[in-house]
Amino acid sequence: MLIISLLLIRNYKNKQELQQRRITELETEKQLTATEDVLKGEEKERTRLAKDLHDGLGGMLSGIKHSLNAMKGNLVMTPENHQAFERSMDMLDSSIREMRRVAHNMMPEALVKFGLDTALKDFCNDINQSGALQINYQSIGLGNVEVEQTTSITIYRIVQELINNTMKHAAAKSAIVQVSKTDKAISITVEDDGKGFNTLVLEGTKGIGWSNIQSRVEYLKGKLDVQSEPGKGTSVHIELNV
Repeated sequence: MLIISLLLIRNYKNKQELQQRRITELETEKQLTATEDVLKGEEKERTRLAKDLHDGLGGMLSGIKHSLNAMKGNLVMTPENHQAFERSMDMLDSSIREMRRVAHNMMPEALVKFGLDTALKDFCNDINQSGALQINYQSIGLGNVEVEQTTSITIYRIVQELINNTMKHAAAKSAIVQVSKTDKAISITVEDDGKGFNTLVLEGTKGIGWSNIQSRVEYLKGKLDVQSEPGKGTSVHIELNV
């Protein structure tokens, strides 16, 4: 009788453990689904805004520039007014370039047309040309591989946010971005020669940029490792199961 009671108790405990594990799995799946919905909604909105900026506002500004250039030949201006007119045209050109840059960052055309490797290469080249940071971009096994679009966008945003954080906070002169693809995983490494920091501060951080990185890594069921010390730069390594 005692043995039967013990067996019943053990079976009951096993069932409870299985039920608890299943509940935990369902909660995790629910969280991942919610994260996926948020990320997809965010990218859909980015795409819409990028199109509105480029086609709507961009077309309007270009039309204004064309009209002003056409008027220029029919206007009689003093030298001072001519200089003011040219300054206004320069400001308009700068506004058009800035608008295109913002639209491009929202949804890079290269990502849609040519894939992840080309988009990341273009992103790093744009940063290099701006002079804000010198990035050495390296890709391994990614060139001729087609990565699912949602995954590509998520990885692109992770790298974009990591580099943005480097430029904002690290006071770095150079960085390395390395992305490598194997049969079942993609690994991302971003290193900089900046001022570094105590990684313990990340445990309680509520910064939007870092939260976005963590959410995207979790969405792709990945692992995130940050190595940094004050005065010794920062290395971020991410392993994604895709």
